[in-house]
Amino acid sequence: MAKNLETAAPSRNILGCGTKLTGDIESSGDFRIDGTLVGNIKTDGKVVVGTTGKVEGTISCKNADIEGSAKAQLNVTGLLTLKAKSKLEGDVTTDKLAIEPGAQFSGSCKMGDSVASEKPPLTHGKLQA
Repeated sequence: MAKNLETAAPSRNILGCGTKLTGDIESSGDFRIDGTLVGNIKTDGKVVVGTTGKVEGTISCKNADIEGSAKAQLNVTGLLTLKAKSKLEGDVTTDKLAIEPGAQFSGSCKMGDSVASEKPPLTHGKLQA
């Protein structure tokens, strides 16, 4: 008999351009948003908000690249990268932050090694302290 050598890899998910989703998303894999998300996203993987992507809510993930716009609270345990054409309005908690020239950021930022262990619970779209 043949053995199944495939391992379960985390999924890669996409919210396509022109698609609007209102609600919360939980995933163990990476997630790319090229459409509009009004709600929260929580994943153990990476979140990419593409150039046409828009997020209003809370983003909780390991790593994130913001290329589009986000009006959100971000809790990133690894690296958050704000690309040159990104627009971010909200409060950020991250271990590492990279901001490219041209990126727009309005809000507060808490960063460092200690925040990687801090994972505030997600309750009804708001982070609790």
